[in-house]
Amino acid sequence: MAEERNGPAGGIVKAAALTALAMVAFAANSLLARAALVDGAIDPWRYTVVRLVSGALMLLALLAWRDRRAAAARAGGWLSGLALFVYAVAFSVAYIRIGAALGAVVLFAVVQISMVTWGMVQRQGPTLREAAGLAVAFAAFVYLVSPGLAAPDPVGTALMAASGIAWAAYSLRARGVADPLGATAGNFWRAALLGLPLLAASGASAMTATGFALAVVSGAITSGVGYAVWYAALPHLTPTKAAVVQLTVPVIAAFGAVTLLDEPLTVRLVLATTAILAGVALTISAPARPTPVKDRPSTRS
Repeated sequence: MAEERNGPAGGIVKAAALTALAMVAFAANSLLARAALVDGAIDPWRYTVVRLVSGALMLLALLAWRDRRAAAARAGGWLSGLALFVYAVAFSVAYIRIGAALGAVVLFAVVQISMVTWGMVQRQGPTLREAAGLAVAFAAFVYLVSPGLAAPDPVGTALMAASGIAWAAYSLRARGVADPLGATAGNFWRAALLGLPLLAASGASAMTATGFALAVVSGAITSGVGYAVWYAALPHLTPTKAAVVQLTVPVIAAFGAVTLLDEPLTVRLVLATTAILAGVALTISAPARPTPVKDRPSTRS
């Protein structure tokens, strides 16, 4: 294992770096989606297809550069590809029906609940420190976005919840993958194939050059490469830690909006960000539980 070769410190640094890169990619992906879908530069069906196809092509190019051209045909799987497809299409359609703040609350709440619940089912339930960190981070996250909450569109809310469940399933299936890049490429081309029929749903709707470009960048860089990095980070995280660390995504996205869109930096944003990061730090600093010993042989002669 990497931790054994590089030592515990090396494993921690690697996990932190991979996780940070993945969260930045996810935040950038959120900003790209908002710009493309909220302004109507592209419809959600084309956005989803272009995003998935661009991601698949980028990942296949990276595999070719690594001289592993056939890896994508064997890596990944149809269940992971389906989860990725459901996440992407539900995410896109939901964001034309509900606001970004409400969508973020629903998405990340469902991701956390799904991943933590699965961890508990697998006897990896949160420790007291992890649960405390989860509670602090999520409460601060709700505090950050709650001013934008309103009576939600039930269809949009349900779609975003489905997107969160699909993303949680995709993330959980990534744990323990030996070849993150190959698996992500395999999942993307499968999801892209599943998405091609969506082009018929677009009909004659308009698509601007800006909308197309945003979808390509989202697919190739912040999705394709970003998800490959996330796949590489997941083996270092428990389900609870993988769930709570994603609460940093809307925080990073909010500061990106401040920088790129000249939105004001409010006291509420600063306070919520501090609390979210404190909750994440509390959770990820919790010591790992020892693996239970099954069928331990008797020591008696």
